[in-house]
Amino acid sequence: MPVKEGREYRSFALMQPVSEEESDGYIVEGYATTFDTPYDFGRDMKEVIKKDALDGADMSDVIFQLNHEGSVLARLRNNTMLLERDDHGLKVRADLGGSQQGRELYEAISNGLIDRMSWGFTIAPGGWYYDESTRTSYISKVEKVFDVSAVSIPANEGTEIHARSYIDGVIEAEGQELAQREADKRERERLAAYLSII
Repeated sequence: MPVKEGREYRSFALMQPVSEEESDGYIVEGYATTFDTPYDFGRDMKEVIKKDALDGADMSDVIFQLNHEGSVLARLRNNTMLLERDDHGLKVRADLGGSQQGRELYEAISNGLIDRMSWGFTIAPGGWYYDESTRTSYISKVEKVFDVSAVSIPANEGTEIHARSYIDGVIEAEGQELAQREADKRERERLAAYLSII
């Protein structure tokens, strides 16, 4: 993974494909970081990203990459990626259908070859502190988020990325519809049998 001077990189758990009608189904989503959850930081240390660490952070043009390098596969500025903070962490939703590299990454995520995420950022002045008693580093204020990436080897095992093809979603929806029709049919038959004995 390339490291740019002055930036921090943290990798987290899982990203997956999701069922989606638009863009031929090359939609992935996951968490680039988690909030308020300690993760191993090496040398018997922990790190925590505070829930409000992204308040006021510059996230004006975050890009999506693989291992923080190479082609831009999605980006905030052209609406092929969305970022949302929730109670769990920084949620990422990206459309990887715009390039051959993106579609190949989607397949790798679908097959479980890539299942973690990372993010590149800078810490704001005064936005970090260390608790010696617990050997825990806290990031309380991020200045700028540069990228989120699907990664081969994460720093934080709590991140994730998910992908599921459009056809899988259609099959699942049809299965649910069929199950509902069968349940409705059984209920009608039960009701007809009940009414015939009255």
